Amino acid sequence: MGIFNKPKLRGAGNKRESMPDDLWTKCTDCGELIHALDLKQNLNVCTKCEHHFLIGSHERIQLLADPGSFQETNAGLFSKNPLGFSKYEDKIDMLREKTKLNDAVVTGSLTIEGKPAMIAVMDFKFFAGSMGSVVGEKITRAIEQAIDEKKAVIIVSASSGARMQEGMLSLMQMAKTCAALARLSEAGLPYISVMTHPTTGGVTASFATIGDINLAEPKCMIGFAGPRVVKETTHQDLPPGFQTAEFMLEHGLIDAIVKRSKLRARLGALLGYMLP
Repeated sequence: MGIFNKPKLRGAGNKRESMPDDLWTKCTDCGELIHALDLKQNLNVCTKCEHHFLIGSHERIQLLADPGSFQETNAGLFSKNPLGFSKYEDKIDMLREKTKLNDAVVTGSLTIEGKPAMIAVMDFKFFAGSMGSVVGEKITRAIEQAIDEKKAVIIVSASSGARMQEGMLSLMQMAKTCAALARLSEAGLPYISVMTHPTTGGVTASFATIGDINLAEPKCMIGFAGPRVVKETTHQDLPPGFQTAEFMLEHGLIDAIVKRSKLRARLGALLGYMLP
């Protein structure tokens, strides 16, 4: 029945098959379709609703550091399997290959608008930014180097919390990092904490929320347990905006909400005020 055979559209060919899959990104907040180039040029922030997408640690450092000033430290550290957790080493190896990172934090020295600092930037792509022994060790070493060199410390958090595959060795990093920050304070040096989406669990309960100045990106989630867990535990309806940066600002946990495009200038100004 040839009358039912529709002719192919002229010029269709294989163009659809060759179209890149990552050409457009859908905003998870407002549903807007954003061209990849527009999203990149807008610092991975939605052009319609200003939703801040996750970005990697090296991308973050590039946005903040003076050109050519960043020098990475302790890049060679990576996790083993101290508790013999099933397939943990295989997972670590797979993530190292996929992300080109050795663990969930990148540390180093830099200048921001000419002011020296040590920085630690967590990366959610690696094990959901979870804090294991390597993450705690690298952050602690960065703080100790800041004390020796009389520099400020900046920590950018994006984490699901402590890494369960390392058990107590992971949980002890909460105390270790806080102890190092206490020594930084005794030395009269500033610590600025920047919380991004999401900042949860043991990271929230330790170094992320004890900065001399606590900053956050708009609408990011900040909390110890997730809203669903809190609701099921307390059997109460949660207030609107619970665990968002805006809710935390209203209740005094953070000092300011700073858009990604303004963060470098804000950090530079704060370092100018706070450094000895």
